[in-house]
Amino acid sequence: MDRMLLAVEKVRDRLIRATEALNRACIDYAVVGGNAVAVWVARVDVSAVRNTRDVDLLVRREDFERVKAALENAGLIYRHVRGLDVFLDEPDAQARDGVHVVFSLEYVRPGELSPNPDVTESEDAGTFRVLNLPALVRIKLTAFRDKDRTHLRDMIDVGLIDDGWLERLPNALADRLKSLLDTPDG
Repeated sequence: MDRMLLAVEKVRDRLIRATEALNRACIDYAVVGGNAVAVWVARVDVSAVRNTRDVDLLVRREDFERVKAALENAGLIYRHVRGLDVFLDEPDAQARDGVHVVFSLEYVRPGELSPNPDVTESEDAGTFRVLNLPALVRIKLTAFRDKDRTHLRDMIDVGLIDDGWLERLPNALADRLKSLLDTPDG
């Protein structure tokens, strides 16, 4: 049990250190990924929050050198690993345990349905900025990996997303959401 709690605490610490560093440097960003989903789900049902093993931050490409300096000043070590820009707690840490940077208004993978949102599609979550719900839903529907579908189902389960969203999305993303709404248990 102690190791489980330590793992959760390490992610939380990384999230706070990274976002505090970006806040101090006055760099626009948004928390995305599993931590953003957790923020939104917790607003409805704290018992439905799922843990995540990494921190994902959305930043502008033109701010990356400033982001890098701010995160390195916070004690994180930059590495470019398998096409990802990550910041690690220690030199031999695994990339999956780091702070991952994704770039606003860019495609993560060739052929994706839409680019990442801009950092302006975010809101204050208290300690840090988090992607707003419409942008988070779009980014999760675009990536649509197994973990993204799980995150979307979590948001459906607590009532953050329903069939009213279908008309607000581009057709390809609406089709993906419809498939999840039609199969809530996978």
